[in-house]
Amino acid sequence: MLDEYLSVNVFAFLLVFTRLGTAFMVVPGFGEAFVTPRVRLSIALGVSFLVMQFVADQLPPEPATPIELLLLLTSEMLIGLVMGGILRILLSSLHVAGTIIAQQSGLAAAQFFDPSQMTQGAITSTFLTLMGLSMIFVTDLHHLFIQGTFASYSLFPVGQVPDFGDISMLVTDFIQLSFRLGFQIAAPFLVFGLTFYIGIGLINRLMPQVQIFFVAMPLQIALSFAILSITIGAGMMWFISYYEEALVRFLGK
Repeated sequence: MLDEYLSVNVFAFLLVFTRLGTAFMVVPGFGEAFVTPRVRLSIALGVSFLVMQFVADQLPPEPATPIELLLLLTSEMLIGLVMGGILRILLSSLHVAGTIIAQQSGLAAAQFFDPSQMTQGAITSTFLTLMGLSMIFVTDLHHLFIQGTFASYSLFPVGQVPDFGDISMLVTDFIQLSFRLGFQIAAPFLVFGLTFYIGIGLINRLMPQVQIFFVAMPLQIALSFAILSITIGAGMMWFISYYEEALVRFLGK
């Protein structure tokens, strides 16, 4: 009886950890490359152990064949990947906004390593992305994500193959939302860039002998920083509201 009890609980823990471990691997904040794998693994194991106590009665019995077990684990990995990947896609909206801001402010050539994207990017993209990660923890939205890991078992029951059509539409909607949010956050800089370049173009036509590029560049950067200081608060709150809305969808509300 003891062996049977331990076998069932080990299987239940493995099943829960497959979903939550995959989600913690890619979710913003916990799944960053600068977070050591040991820390991510410890958090995922701890949360999986707690969640298992409440969802054990919702888990199916242990499959009789390895093929059925592989299909069950694959389904759980897909659900965890969707949970964390959607939030990662939403975070990339700040990278899009930062790239647009850099192009309109003349800072596109100032490349910096973006730890969340694991690639070189504009310095404004790195700044906005790191600020977004900080805002997620400051506003305790990571607690809402942990709560959503438990609620996901009501939204995505274990043992039921998710509808791939619905998942593809969900991912497509969030990709569209991410690009739209990035353009909306950078909208003031698009208006500024259009107005500024029209102005310096007219000045260049009126006074061709003036090296307008060297004259306008310091003014362009200074005005861009002034606009950024005014709009960054509203932009980050806008991002946080969309991020919270995405988390609430996992809670089934």
